[in-house]
Amino acid sequence: MAAQVPGAIPARRPADGPDRSRDPDRTRADILDVATTEFADKGYAGARVDEIAAKTSTTKRMIYYYFGNKEQLYIAVLERAYTGIRTIERELDVEHLDPVDAIRRLAELTFDHHESHPDFVRLVSIENIDRAEHIARSSVLTGLASPALDVLARILDRGRESGVFRGDVDPLDVHMVISAFCVFRTANRHTFNAIFKRDMLDPALRAHYRGMLCDLVLAHLTVR
Repeated sequence: MAAQVPGAIPARRPADGPDRSRDPDRTRADILDVATTEFADKGYAGARVDEIAAKTSTTKRMIYYYFGNKEQLYIAVLERAYTGIRTIERELDVEHLDPVDAIRRLAELTFDHHESHPDFVRLVSIENIDRAEHIARSSVLTGLASPALDVLARILDRGRESGVFRGDVDPLDVHMVISAFCVFRTANRHTFNAIFKRDMLDPALRAHYRGMLCDLVLAHLTVR
C-alpha cells in the first residue's frame, strides 16, 4: 500500500463526490505534479492512471472526477507545462534594455527554464513522437503561439529601428534557434555524453553553453 502523503486526499471518499474538506485547486495541482513525472518518464502509452492515483494517495475515480479521462489528464499536463514557459516569456521585462541585451536576456531565460524543467523537455519529445496528436486537441496550446512571439517581435522591431539588427529576420526563426539549442542540450544529454564523453549539463560547462547560445543568436541578428 502506498504511504499516506501528508495533506493528501484519503483513498476512501464519499460515493457522491470528492472529499470537499480539501482545496480542489490543491488536489488538482498535486495530481498534475505526479502525472507530469509519470508521463515524462513513461510516455502517454506507458503511464498508468492507477499508478498516479497511488502516488497521490487518491483514487482513479477521483482523478477522472477532475480531469475526465487519461487523455484529458495528459493534455492538462501539457497545457500547464507549456503555459509555464509562455507566462515567464510574456512577463519578461526587457523594455528598459537595449535590443542586444534584451535578446540575451530572453535566450538566457529559455536556457534556464529548460535546464530546470527536464520534464518539460521530455514531454515535448514524447509529443513529437506522437506527432503532436494531443497538442492539436487543445485549444489552450494552439492559442499560445502568438503570445510566445510577442515579446521577441517587439525586441526585434526595436533592434531594426535602431539599426542594430538585420531587417529580414523572422521572429519564429529566432524562437526556433533558441528552443533548438536549449531542448537539444537537455533531451540529448545522455546520448551526446555516451558518444562524445561530454555531459552538456555539467555545471562546469554551464556558463560556456549559456554564453554560446546568446552569441549564436546575436551573430545571426546583428548587422555586419
